Order: sequence, then structure tokens, then C-alpha cells
Amino acid sequence: MSDMKVYGAGMAVPQRSYSNEPQKSPAAAGEEIKKAETIQTPAEPEEKAPTLYEMMQEAREKAEARKKSLQLPKNGSQYGYAPVEAHARLARAKNHAQVSSASGYARRRIAQLKTAMRQDSDNAGRIRAAINQLQKVVQRAGKKRRDLDSERLTEVRRKKSEQKDQRKEALRLRQDLLRRRTMRVIRESGYIREAVIDNQLQGQLSATQMELREQAQALSSLTSPTVDAAVQQYTAQMSTPVEGTAEINVQA
Repeated sequence: MSDMKVYGAGMAVPQRSYSNEPQKSPAAAGEEIKKAETIQTPAEPEEKAPTLYEMMQEAREKAEARKKSLQLPKNGSQYGYAPVEAHARLARAKNHAQVSSASGYARRRIAQLKTAMRQDSDNAGRIRAAINQLQKVVQRAGKKRRDLDSERLTEVRRKKSEQKDQRKEALRLRQDLLRRRTMRVIRESGYIREAVIDNQLQGQLSATQMELREQAQALSSLTSPTVDAAVQQYTAQMSTPVEGTAEINVQA
């Protein structure tokens, strides 16, 4: 009975806590509130400095892009054969059917080369030159049709003159026919030589461009930094102390 206390009417009776949870201090409660606010409001992403892997990846991508820009073109010597073959077929043509066949071959090769130009942009100049030569074949095919028609009419007139016993006229027409055929053969052989010379010039031009690309690629490999060089530079920068930092000596 000694533990019992008597409270007055104006005094508040203290309430006992029957919960098993321990009482928390104000400092712990403040920390919990801060944690709850951090969870509810996500922190804004901070801009981080590039890592060593990101720098290596960037240096590798730059090296690959420069290597691709200086990549040597494919061999484009096969593009110059089509004009030579087309002119040779046109020179061998003896009638309209063979002339049309040579012209059709040139047109097909033009379509193929236009498709190849979109796929092989490195040899675009050589392909364009071959297309120009093939277009000349198509134009010259029309001229040869007219020449063949003229020669056929001259041959018909010569035969009629022989039948009428007009020897002088027949001899003159025969000489005129031989002259026209000789001039045509010389002209067509000149077309073939023109195509061959143009192919050789385009080959020399391509060889010169390839040599210049090789020299540029060699210079680029000497001047452009590699991935290892970038790593060494990054390591050196990280190991070098920053200038202007003050040293703090704590003395007891």
C-alpha cells in the first residue's frame, strides 16, 4: 500500500502505455522522416564524368569512322570492258539485226552500270565514264544503220548499171562503195581504240587515287590517336595532381 499515490481533483492522472513498442527518440524520428521524403521524391540524376570504358569506346568509334572514310575502293577494272565489247560488236555488225543486237547489249550494260554506281560509290567516276562510252555506242548504231542502207542502195545501182552495160558508171559506183566501206571500217576501228584508251586512262586515274588514299591512310595511322594512346593519356591525367590545390598539414 506504500506505492499507492493519491491525486487531487485538479491534477491529471498519467496514462500508462500498454504497447510493447519501444519509445523512439526525437533524433531517430527525424531520420525516419527524412528517409520517407527521400523515397517519395526521387533524386534528380546527376551528370557524371565519362568513364574509362566510355572514352575507349568513343576513341574506337572515331578510329573506325576515319578508317572507313579512307578505305580503299574495290577494283573497278571490269567496268571498262563493256564499252570495248559493245564497240567491237557494232564493228562486226553486217546488217540491221546485228546492229540492233549490239545496241541492245549497250543498253543492258548501261542499266547494269547505273545499278552498280549506287552500290559501288568508290568507283563512280569510272562507271560514269563507261556509261558515256556505251551511250556513244547507241548513238553510233543509228549512224551505222544509215550507212548500211546507203551502201545497199549503191550496190543496187551498181548492179543495174552492169545490166545496162554501163561500165563506167558501174566502175564509179563500185569505187564509191569500196571507199565508203573502207572509211566506215576505219571509223569503227577508231571507236574501238577510243574505248580502249579511255579504259586505260580511267585505270591510271583509279591507280593514282588509290595511291593517294594509301598515303592518306598511312598518315592518318601515324597522326590519329589509337585506343591505347587514349587510355595512357587518361591514366596520366588521373595520376597527375591538380595544380593549385593547397596542402593542409595538421599539426598536433
